[in-house]
Amino acid sequence: MSDSVADSIEMAAAGSVVVELITVIKANRQYLSEVDGAIGDGDHGINMSKGFSQCGERLAQRGELPSLPDALADLSEALMEGIGGSMGPLYGSFFLDMSEVLSKHALLDKHLFHRALVSGIDAVQTIGDAKVGDKTLIDTLDPARAAYEKALDHDDSFRACLSAMIAGAEAGMNSTRELRARVGRASRLGDRSIGVLDAGACSCFLILRSMGETLTLLLAGGAGGAGGTGAGERQQTEEQRG
Repeated sequence: MSDSVADSIEMAAAGSVVVELITVIKANRQYLSEVDGAIGDGDHGINMSKGFSQCGERLAQRGELPSLPDALADLSEALMEGIGGSMGPLYGSFFLDMSEVLSKHALLDKHLFHRALVSGIDAVQTIGDAKVGDKTLIDTLDPARAAYEKALDHDDSFRACLSAMIAGAEAGMNSTRELRARVGRASRLGDRSIGVLDAGACSCFLILRSMGETLTLLLAGGAGGAGGTGAGERQQTEEQRG
């Protein structure tokens, strides 16, 4: 299939993006907690899995899978209520702002996804004090946004933009290994925080990769989500990536 055949997705049929996010975060519960345990409390995976699982319960109660904007709003509410500390508000705001941008549209294309991504990142930066280089999820989000925008400026296809976003997110996550934590509890460790990944940057990469892969599957005409062969079923946990 050429890129010109399908470069947009029906919003009403894209709720599987959130279903796959739930699958991926639950599958990486132990990994995220292990990463967090190196310089933090070791509960990041536990808390993330709890919040995303609560969203799964909300979706199940609906009976019918909602549209992508509605599913993202459900996820935002579940994370706000289910995750303690800073990550609930940060991720909750990220998904809520994405949902609000998407809610007025029937089709999702590369330009609209960019607007939603930028809005979500802006929401995270409004709440938190972190900037690039502080060893946080911003170190994943900002390179992901920049890579997507570069592909968009080149007029690449939606799928190519998503692929670039995933690559940018992975590079950003990996960059946190050599950074010194400058915000949060890990900042108290000083140079001892160097040499390990940031847990928030890792969960953020998992989220962006899952979203990108599921949207790519939908662009290709795949089912995705519950009952289909979606990104979550193909995705290895990060322990297996080394």
